[in-house]
Amino acid sequence: MTNAPKGPASYFPSIEKTYGQPIAHWQELISASPLTRHGELVSWLKTEHGLGHGHANALVAHARAEGRK
Repeated sequence: MTNAPKGPASYFPSIEKTYGQPIAHWQELISASPLTRHGELVSWLKTEHGLGHGHANALVAHARAEGRK
């Protein structure tokens, strides 16, 4: 058995490699955003920061699960 991440965290290695920023960077941006709705945050990450839909969705889902939004 592997200890591979599950759920949104399974995207994190790819997000860090693709965009060159640690996950903490994206979580800080999400936390600081005045937006609160999941879809708004996903759209914002896509349009303002160039993330793909799956990556943006994973980051927002993780932030919300941790109570950041």
